[in-house]
Amino acid sequence: MSQPLQFALAQINLWVGDIDGNVDKIVRAATRARDELQADLIACPELALVGYPPDDLLLRTALPQAIAAGVERLLAEVHGITLVVGLPEYADGALYNAALVIRDGAVIASSRKQLLPNYGVFDEKRHFTPGSRTTVFDLRGLRVGLCICEDVWGPGPAAQARAAGAQVLININASPFEIDKAAGRLQVLRERVAETGLPVLYVNLVGGQDDLVFDGGSMAVNADGELGFAAPQFVEEVYPVHFDGQRFSGVSAPASGEEAQVYAALVQATRDYVDRNGFPGALVGLSGGIDSALIAAIAADALGPDRVWAVSLPSRYTADMSNDDARIEAEALGIRYSVIPIENAFQAFDGLLAPSFAGRAPDLTEENLQSRCRGVLLMALSNKFGHVVLTTGNKSEMAVGYATLYGDMCGGFAPIKDVYKTLVYRLARYRNTLSAVIPERVITREPTAELRNDQKDSDSLPPYDVLDPILRAYVEGSRSIPEIVAMGFDEATVRRVAGLVRRSEYKRRQAPPGPKVTHRAFGRERRYPLTAQYGDL
Repeated sequence: MSQPLQFALAQINLWVGDIDGNVDKIVRAATRARDELQADLIACPELALVGYPPDDLLLRTALPQAIAAGVERLLAEVHGITLVVGLPEYADGALYNAALVIRDGAVIASSRKQLLPNYGVFDEKRHFTPGSRTTVFDLRGLRVGLCICEDVWGPGPAAQARAAGAQVLININASPFEIDKAAGRLQVLRERVAETGLPVLYVNLVGGQDDLVFDGGSMAVNADGELGFAAPQFVEEVYPVHFDGQRFSGVSAPASGEEAQVYAALVQATRDYVDRNGFPGALVGLSGGIDSALIAAIAADALGPDRVWAVSLPSRYTADMSNDDARIEAEALGIRYSVIPIENAFQAFDGLLAPSFAGRAPDLTEENLQSRCRGVLLMALSNKFGHVVLTTGNKSEMAVGYATLYGDMCGGFAPIKDVYKTLVYRLARYRNTLSAVIPERVITREPTAELRNDQKDSDSLPPYDVLDPILRAYVEGSRSIPEIVAMGFDEATVRRVAGLVRRSEYKRRQAPPGPKVTHRAFGRERRYPLTAQYGDL
């Protein structure tokens, strides 16, 4: 049994590429951990110096020098506490996902990530060379094993650390959020603990980065598998964790429900995208429908009401209740609200196209034209005032192409791009438990795009409670059509949905980024060819 020690976990929000800013934040965290928490060691997230994921920034010829300068600052500015920090290491003609252990101006140990993930959103083998050894260092008589993120998802590195004499493990991470991910991480840590008998300290990144959002959820798991400490998700903070020589202990945040977690993820992702890209605020086309209602609430919670501008863009088909509900929500949220009818623009385009369309009956073309009028107006406001347009399409719509290219897909960020329609309703209900801002009939009325008289989504799509499970199986599970039919779904419906997904790939490629929250999002982790024949797969 070793002497008692105080640890600190820096669950911090770091900006990809901002090495000086990240070093500033790390130094502040280390100083606070030393002076306020009396910590012996502070652990920072994976690749903390450069941010995660750096992608091809790692190829910039100036980056190694910038990383070296960042390390020199840490060596000069962090004293009186042991610092564990992740960084890219350029050495011997290779690049490693690495970590340094710094104490009083010296590097006392280093570690290189051994297990490089190359699935889902991860593409680490594109850049990094795997490490080949475990790292164990001394902390006031305690032997500490150090590993990086994926290294605890397999048994090898943890077992190596135990064989090298480690008494505890520290695991630094940049693990993105997805539904149920927190429970999965805890299970993995318990597996490593059961195999090695070593308690584990786990620190994770927090914040939004393009199409990923990191939830933190840092924790400590003791040798018996019990949770000794659990940080809240999506809260940037330096957390103290006490070690009495055998067990970790600290204040554990209560677990949040799925809707609360996803809503917090969408707020975090939206805030960081808007702020870090320098937008003064956000524009939302507020229609009176459920999707834009949720987006407006997310934007107001992320940015503050004074930075959100809702614009109603009614057409001849927009119901009075839709106009009323849009206004009511804007007033409840305290956001700026404008009304710009699109009738004159629609008539102008209709008139210009009339000679070319002669002899052809109105169809989907005229419906899409309305959406594109709205897109033009929102983008004009964006150009003039600098606000980013938040698109309102959800995952169900993105999957089957029930969104208009260059219309309601116009914009710079898509907060609910990875949120199925059925979850949109649950999130709206959840948001109203915090304060009632979304009118009840927005949630209860049958969904409609209001692009023609008496239009309903169900005219074009299966009911969402049927559509969404099929999409989960086909998109996330990569299940075949026969497999999905065997789950109890009508074969004709499954084939129809699968065909819509395939034919809409080109549209999704042109959609703005949005945060991943499901197990498999459209984008970097689902890359299908635009031109291919795989209808029966």
